[in-house]
Amino acid sequence: MKVLDTVAIREDFPERHLVIGQVGTIVDSLDEENVLVEFANLNGVAYAIEPLPLEVLMPLRHEPAIAA
Repeated sequence: MKVLDTVAIREDFPERHLVIGQVGTIVDSLDEENVLVEFANLNGVAYAIEPLPLEVLMPLRHEPAIAA
């Protein structure tokens, strides 16, 4: 996963008010294992910007996979 990828979280983070399935955008790479994810509402207003490990994120795809 890389900067500007759309992702969903795969576990709850109640202390951060984030739940499974919330969608965000990777806005920065912090290191090889962690990224900064921005969560925004449908109007584009950010409500959380959180550092998260890549292992709790799932990339979302808008196009079909192309067979190699």
